[in-house]
Amino acid sequence: MTTQYTPNRPPRTEMQDPRYDGLDTWPTATVLESLLESQLAATAAVRSALTDMEAAIAQAVPRLERGGRLFYVGAGTSGRIGLQDGVELIPTYGWPSERLVLLLAGGEAALFSPVEGAEDDEDEAQRAITRHTPTADDVVIGIAASGNTPYTCAALASARFCGSLTIGLSCTPAARLLAETDIGILTETGPEVVAGSTRMKAGTAQKICLNLLSTTLMIRLGHTWRGHMVDMRIVNTKLVHRALRMITQLTDCSDTQAQAALLKADGSIKLAILLRQGLEPAQGRMLLRLCDGHLRRALDLLAVQAARGVSPTSHNPPAPEQILY
Repeated sequence: MTTQYTPNRPPRTEMQDPRYDGLDTWPTATVLESLLESQLAATAAVRSALTDMEAAIAQAVPRLERGGRLFYVGAGTSGRIGLQDGVELIPTYGWPSERLVLLLAGGEAALFSPVEGAEDDEDEAQRAITRHTPTADDVVIGIAASGNTPYTCAALASARFCGSLTIGLSCTPAARLLAETDIGILTETGPEVVAGSTRMKAGTAQKICLNLLSTTLMIRLGHTWRGHMVDMRIVNTKLVHRALRMITQLTDCSDTQAQAALLKADGSIKLAILLRQGLEPAQGRMLLRLCDGHLRRALDLLAVQAARGVSPTSHNPPAPEQILY
């Protein structure tokens, strides 16, 4: 997205909407209706950004397939929203923690309280990015409601200089963040019901954008199959039950058979599904490596073997290039 950065111009997210001048005198029901209306407007604002999100995903996927890392950068509310999105990729999709970099202006202390001057510290942003030695395979997402937060803009500029793909999320047009990143994603939410409270409408739009971006990336990278989180990490009793439901539904087996497969697969849902197709653990792991972790590709290869009359336990699976997709 191409935009012209206009310095010294107050962002629309900080302006007052005169419609809400008497907000504190309104009946509670009216206040709630107004706040809800603003949240719906935030959702609508995301639709215009779908094309730019599609472009971002198209450029991000090959880098991440080559082993690149995913960075989230932000300050204040925007930074915390980014951290939440990034952290949840680890248990939900099995994203490797060593390939996730979370940068919040002010560091860990800023998770719980404001850190004075942190969002204005461009030098610290540059140092933070440099410490992680970004490469051309890395994808760096910066989030700023105003689109002008110095920390976030400086961090993305440094990453872009190093060749990383930079993606900027802004709720304000003509913002520095949009001008200085490879792909700018604008969700123009305008003034808030409570002036400047960007944890509301702008924050909702940012959260939706990140949900769409990260979830689609995980789908394209093979972390789902048939709408299920087949790379989910099983870390509690609830997730054990969820994993067993997945295996029974996806392989049409009994609970007992699902439990046995999951145990034999050391808790890997993908591998358990392959074991239900007749493979041994070593064969299943090798097949997933050949298919870059994509379960659908692995099952397609097994289907070709079955069509050729080859038992999955009697022969090593063919190389992926033997199959035309």
